[in-house]
Amino acid sequence: MRHFLQSNRRELIAFAILVVALIAYLATHPRGPSTYVMTIWANQCLVLALAAIAQFFVVLVRGIDLSVGAMMALTNTVASYVLAGSGLGLFGGTLLVLAVGTACGTINGLIVVYGRIQPIIVTLATASIYVGFALLLRPTPGGSINFDLADAMTLDVLGVPTALVILAIIIGAFWLPLRRSGLGLSIYALGSSETAAYQSGIPINTVRIAAFALGGFFAGLAGTYFSYVTTTGDAGISANFTLNSIAAVVLGGVALSGGVGSLIGAVIGAFILETIAFLMFFSGLPPLAQPFVEGLVLATAIAVGSLAILRQRNRLEAFRR
Repeated sequence: MRHFLQSNRRELIAFAILVVALIAYLATHPRGPSTYVMTIWANQCLVLALAAIAQFFVVLVRGIDLSVGAMMALTNTVASYVLAGSGLGLFGGTLLVLAVGTACGTINGLIVVYGRIQPIIVTLATASIYVGFALLLRPTPGGSINFDLADAMTLDVLGVPTALVILAIIIGAFWLPLRRSGLGLSIYALGSSETAAYQSGIPINTVRIAAFALGGFFAGLAGTYFSYVTTTGDAGISANFTLNSIAAVVLGGVALSGGVGSLIGAVIGAFILETIAFLMFFSGLPPLAQPFVEGLVLATAIAVGSLAILRQRNRLEAFRR
């Protein structure tokens, strides 16, 4: 038990904060902890959680992806064209949307690896390109999503929000096996020490590209789920999700220096951010003050992550001396 608490202290601290914030939110909501309230909450949290997962894989290999929101915007606008049908058309449309997201992430990784350019510079540039394509597809919000599919993905199953069921599937069927796989271990090794990973025979270029591709895939999932929630396409959603995805991974205990943290922690960080936003809305806080408080939370989260990097570098300098 002591080893478990020590190994997962970051996630446990974040989870405790989430529980406190959620209790406070439900206590202030006029309808209390009803299925309807929990479903709306879970839907919004899952959108940001998927964006945070996209950011998580890039941060894990010592990068920052400023195109997460842009990839969401592009896949959301694509979804507004291809997810309006039925049957096999919906299946094919979903595969197309996820392929677009994965391709965008892969392009980011290829430029970073073979162009030898810092990820933050590359993704800042590609973000503008992806948003440009999204605006070409949807200059103004519009389009439609199959309502039956949207309802199936955003309502509840026997009183449990479908969003939480989807999240449980992602963690159980994807993350837990991946973390123990060769790719998962290689991603952590690369983030911990690129030199040691290279000396161990890990194909660092391939692993880094794979991390960016995974980021693109989950950004595509985030854009798709945003389409289910809103049943429309909107090219203007980029900036908010990019910043919040960075803050979420930091709040969830993922180190911006790479190699430390878990997908579950990133998810919890996203849930914390969305829960705080809901809490402010129902707490009677003046609307003009809400952006200030949200910005303060974001700035604090990112500052904490940056201080952790500086502290680590200072320790390395002291060791070298």
